[in-house]
Amino acid sequence: MVALELVAQLEGHIGKVWSVDWSPVTKTLASAGADKIIRLWHREGDRWVCATSLDGGNTRTIRQVKWSPCGNKLATASFDSTTCIWEKGEEGWELLATLEGHESEVKSISWSIDGEYLASCSRDKSVWVWEVCDEDYECASVLQLHNQDVKKVLWHPNAPILASASYDNAIRLYKEEGDDWECFDSLLGHSSTVWSMDFNKMGDSLVSCSDDRTLRIWSQGQNKKWTCVSCVFGFHGRVIYDVAWSRNGMIASACGDNAVRIFQQEGSSVILAHIEKSAHAGDVNSVAWKGSMLASCGDDELVKIWSLQV
Repeated sequence: MVALELVAQLEGHIGKVWSVDWSPVTKTLASAGADKIIRLWHREGDRWVCATSLDGGNTRTIRQVKWSPCGNKLATASFDSTTCIWEKGEEGWELLATLEGHESEVKSISWSIDGEYLASCSRDKSVWVWEVCDEDYECASVLQLHNQDVKKVLWHPNAPILASASYDNAIRLYKEEGDDWECFDSLLGHSSTVWSMDFNKMGDSLVSCSDDRTLRIWSQGQNKKWTCVSCVFGFHGRVIYDVAWSRNGMIASACGDNAVRIFQQEGSSVILAHIEKSAHAGDVNSVAWKGSMLASCGDDELVKIWSLQV
């Protein structure tokens, strides 16, 4: 029996909350959204509190916030066409850099596992790979393989591979070739916008979610090609905005029908293990795992923390 138990309901944001992300080194949760403020939440006794608010970086909605692998930096993707980098120093958090170059809204950012690269993507149909050198961020490559708005970028958990997902229904995979980055595989199968994706902990499988109301599981075969091995359909009432794969194999989805769903693999099948029908009073925009804890956020201005009960 699988269930979600509500641990905390976190209030403070004004407007839609678009993104949540757990620190890789502590139990601190970052959230961001329409109010352009990053909020950092941690537990004090029996309560979850906002310990820090970071303001003054982006001038429009923050679409995504992501921790660096070391846990000392935060990157934001914003509708103001920039990516802001915040760094934690001895005297607290400070704005380290503002990355410019995209011609339209930045929709997503992702750090490589070694922290040497940062990827960003935009409504301008491009994916940028930034090389990180101390406090400097230099554009190493501009990838223009999509012909529509790029919704998501994501680095592989164990290899120097970058994935991007787009309004053009496709997922592209890139790797470094010589002095540049090149697309080496395209994952085609969704019939509408691919909103998000996540690798499993081994990195040999990828789950994607779409406006077509399906989840697709992609796996890498012996020939190194990625193929769709499972299509999960019939469970979501509206567009699926986000998906997250926990280290213990549970898949959480964030849906426009206000629900959070939990799926698990059984052999070659993916089954629905639990549905939290009214997780939020509006679209659920983002989900993120930290062990057995799941964070979610939505259009109702709330961040929620859940405990997975198995």
